[in-house]
Amino acid sequence: MSQSPAFVLNVLETPEDPEGSQEPSPYDESEVHDSFHQLIQEQSRWVAEEGLELQQRQPETGALGASGSDHETMLGPEGAPVYSMATLRILASMPSRTIGRSRGAIISQYYSRTVKLRRRAGRPQLRDMGRSARPSLRLYDLELDSAVLEEEEKRGLLVKELQGLTAAQRDHMLRGMPLSLAEKRGLREESRPPRGKHRAQWHRGLLSCCDQLRDSCVLASHNLGLALLSGLQALMPWHYALKRIGGRFGSSVLSYFLFLKTLLAFNTLLLPPLLAFIVGVQAAFPPAPTGPVPAFTGLELLTGGGYFTHSVMYYGYYSNATLNQPCASPLDGSQCTPEAGSLPYSMPLAYLFTLGAAFFITCITLVYSMSRSFGESYRVGSTSGVHAITVFCSWDYKVTQRWATRLQHDNIRTQLKELLAEWQSRQHRRSACGQLRRVAVLGLVWLLCLGTTLGCTLAVYTFSELMIKSPVSAEREAVLLLLPLVVCLLNLGGPYLFRILAALERHDSPVLEVYVAICRNLILKMVTLGILCYHWLGRRVGTLKDQCWENFVGQELYRLMVMDFIFTLLDTLLGELVWRLFSEKQLKRKGKPEFDIAGNVLELIYGQTLTWLGVLFSPLLPAMQIIKLLLLFYIKKASLMANCQAPRRPWKASHMSTVFISLLCFPSFLGAAVFLCYAVWQVKPSSTCGPFRTLDTMYEAGKVWVRRLEKAGPRVSWLPWIHRYLVEDTFPIYLVSALLLAVIYLNIQVVKGQRKVICLLKEQISNEGEDKIFLINKLQRVYERKERSRAGRTEEAVTPPALLTDGWDAQ
Repeated sequence: MSQSPAFVLNVLETPEDPEGSQEPSPYDESEVHDSFHQLIQEQSRWVAEEGLELQQRQPETGALGASGSDHETMLGPEGAPVYSMATLRILASMPSRTIGRSRGAIISQYYSRTVKLRRRAGRPQLRDMGRSARPSLRLYDLELDSAVLEEEEKRGLLVKELQGLTAAQRDHMLRGMPLSLAEKRGLREESRPPRGKHRAQWHRGLLSCCDQLRDSCVLASHNLGLALLSGLQALMPWHYALKRIGGRFGSSVLSYFLFLKTLLAFNTLLLPPLLAFIVGVQAAFPPAPTGPVPAFTGLELLTGGGYFTHSVMYYGYYSNATLNQPCASPLDGSQCTPEAGSLPYSMPLAYLFTLGAAFFITCITLVYSMSRSFGESYRVGSTSGVHAITVFCSWDYKVTQRWATRLQHDNIRTQLKELLAEWQSRQHRRSACGQLRRVAVLGLVWLLCLGTTLGCTLAVYTFSELMIKSPVSAEREAVLLLLPLVVCLLNLGGPYLFRILAALERHDSPVLEVYVAICRNLILKMVTLGILCYHWLGRRVGTLKDQCWENFVGQELYRLMVMDFIFTLLDTLLGELVWRLFSEKQLKRKGKPEFDIAGNVLELIYGQTLTWLGVLFSPLLPAMQIIKLLLLFYIKKASLMANCQAPRRPWKASHMSTVFISLLCFPSFLGAAVFLCYAVWQVKPSSTCGPFRTLDTMYEAGKVWVRRLEKAGPRVSWLPWIHRYLVEDTFPIYLVSALLLAVIYLNIQVVKGQRKVICLLKEQISNEGEDKIFLINKLQRVYERKERSRAGRTEEAVTPPALLTDGWDAQ
């Protein structure tokens, strides 16, 4: 095997094994599949024993091969290499060609697996037995010819090995075999112990009542688990809906609904700690009312004021002391002190630490989701061969129902459209003049879009200043809806103007078009929210000194969320339903409007940002956001199915989820965290409401708690030490930041190393492919040489000697 050239040249002249060769056992069977030369030797020996003759070439082909290049393979009509029958037979017997096609090969493969599994279970190893006692797969050829294959004998060996396994291992092995159900049932029946043994064991008393009870409990628990799994599927009604959306409209539209589902999970994770440690506890121990509670009129659902102001909905309702100890005089300048034996639960600490812990958990989950999404979307390596994988490997053969097969058919068809559209977009190139013209148009459109954003920002700022100069009384709370109404009108009209301007750009890639639209809408909404944050913390805090400004900020955010939901419904009704009816009835168009992915995604990010901004001032805003997202899913799904069509230019949204999560993390969550940190560390709380009413900042609640712990005794002295050296001291923060940067740097280096290794592996795979092609061509040339020599000897034997002498005389 070490002398491969000599071995290949003498492939048909060595029908017998070399001296000293030993037959490998099943323990070494995997080595057989690793050697290309051993396969050639084995199959060539079989060819010689069977007396196969090489296929005769036509005379003109032989002459062409003799006169042409001797180092190139013959080419067929379509440019493919033409090999001889013996070469094709050897190629057909390779492990990569036989496994999965021949039932005998499958049985042989799983026989070796059961041998290894049995050896791991503690049975005697084959290497410890005599060579004559070892069953060898080398005696059984992997060819498809029934005269050579001894399938029944291999089947018997497999059955014997299966009988040596446990019941769980045997069932697991049978499930993984790529055989028909009838074959699997037959193997299971043959590998089971005889029934007489069970009867003998039954009569001997080995199967007692306890064993029967245990088997019954196991079976009942198994059935209960299956029932619970089916119940969980019933509790997830979006699974089929998402498959249907993806199959009909593609991955681009599906990314919006997946992002909505992700936001629902974030809010579901944020809400339970707020309910358990803040809202629920305060509702169980309500504070003493400070005045008459207004009656519920229904207008509170829009304005968020009135009755809601005196409930757990807003910051001002929560007390500032240990619970079940009401404050007699909250304006006396000192905190309420609890009675002896009261519940040691400080609401200021619970409020501050719960919000901090909830935001920290959300941050960790968000970063993890973003990193996981990056890992799934931007995989190391290329996507070559994805078209073939989609065509040949996408179908799920376990699907039997008609609606499921139709859904899977639509999904695969849409994926192929997206892949082909992406491939075509890469082939299109512009000329130099076309690129200059396109750059000029893009610059003009961007100037117009930025000017529109600046105008909307000035309008919001001017109207907010006007609202500050004209205070509104409690009887005219409906006037407070004007600012949210103006903000929502600008947020709704701005994206439509951007879409009109984007029609002038005519992007070649629909993915780039969506990204540009997302960028413009994001700039508009984030700048608007920045102006509103300045309006709340910079202007309203100064004008509402004697009032609870935290309640006002919470109500403003509540009104913005309600108006945003109303305008989203109006956009769905007018922009999709009415436009479809108008185009069908008046314009006589059959086409339906497309789903605006950029605008709808930015609406979700905008609503989630409002939730994170307002959770400090209204702890129940995540509950409102959950209800809003649930309603949005079903409304958008119904409108999509009835009023929208698939994108005219299909495109693959392979990185859309990653982009959405990134936008949710950096502009949205980071901006909300900065806003809340500024409110906690810098802004003075109201002196008339809330759990921090007597403090200069909300952060001082932690300092007050540490001073109390220092006076409590030595048992809790470690807590003040942690606060002093790990929280107030900046060195640990810098150290943790440095460690975080080091971890990020190491991860980047690991990814770079993986890329280099993958490049080397790709190069190695390419070289191995070239080596195989070289070996096949070498083998083909050997066959052609022998064929020409045999044809020459035959011609010499047939031609009379006189003709040969005449030929030499003529020369």
